[in-house]
Amino acid sequence: MSKLWGDRVKSDLAQLDVKNLGRVGVLLGGRSGEREISLMSGNGVLEALISKGVDAHAFDSGLRCPTEIAKEKFDRIFISLHGRYGEDGTIQGLLDLLNLPYTGSGVLASALSIDKIATKQIWLSNGLSTPDFEELTASSDWNAVVKRLGLPLIVKPAHEGSSLGLTKVKSVDELPAAYRLAAGLDKKVIAETCIIGDELTCPLVGRGKSAEALPVIKIIPPQANYDFHNKYFSDETQYLCPTGYSDDVNIAIQELALAAYRALGCRTWGRADVMLDQKTGKPYLLEMNTSPGMTSHSLVPMAAKAAGVDYADLVLWVLSQTLVSTEDRKE
Repeated sequence: MSKLWGDRVKSDLAQLDVKNLGRVGVLLGGRSGEREISLMSGNGVLEALISKGVDAHAFDSGLRCPTEIAKEKFDRIFISLHGRYGEDGTIQGLLDLLNLPYTGSGVLASALSIDKIATKQIWLSNGLSTPDFEELTASSDWNAVVKRLGLPLIVKPAHEGSSLGLTKVKSVDELPAAYRLAAGLDKKVIAETCIIGDELTCPLVGRGKSAEALPVIKIIPPQANYDFHNKYFSDETQYLCPTGYSDDVNIAIQELALAAYRALGCRTWGRADVMLDQKTGKPYLLEMNTSPGMTSHSLVPMAAKAAGVDYADLVLWVLSQTLVSTEDRKE
């Protein structure tokens, strides 16, 4: 499946006239806790587009008012923002009002996907496997939480990514501090059962019934700790693509990721994070990313490369999807 996608990308790009893309704005930086990563992603995207002959320009929505986008006379936007005010539907809503085509999911899918609680509720309503969870508050009964979810468990902000504010809790006594850390970043905090096993990710492309899953990537971080540093800066984290699993296991993970992507109404591209239970071999959905990272350590470019598509071609293809009709891009 992924090789066919790679062949289609090459065919699509061979027929693409970059002049039809017009003046392109690359939104980067932003105001979220993932600003540093967004700058890395955005600058990589900008360089790739320029190398392909695209008239691309950076726009840092953390340093400039986003409404100034209208003054730039962009024809379309590549969103390289991560986290709130970029991946949560807010910038998508502004771009819709400005009638500017943009990369990635629309307002609703973006807003749902960044909210880990809403995401899980939708997945569960569609019969998709995700770890048990509950929203925490300052008045939560910590003993009751542990009794229901078990130990260890994961506590994290409901609207942050890149493992910001995340704590692996191993005893009930650690819960209050974990809650305070997460609550310092977000009004909503989620606790979920910690699945012990392999950490995986599955990039996705397209939309609706035509959406496809790219090769699954197995992540092996040092000390089994895939934190902010090990995600973006460590050279010790290992990435296996192919994973080394049987075809049946890889296909099961891809099918689950695809169902999760479709249930949220995502489009163009995304990335589902998954845990594979070491005891049962069952995959569990963790999160959906609708504006995937594009740094030197990012995962979507790795999967695309395994499908025969290099970084610059991936970037250009994602941007080319904004050429579809306005009617087709409506939610």
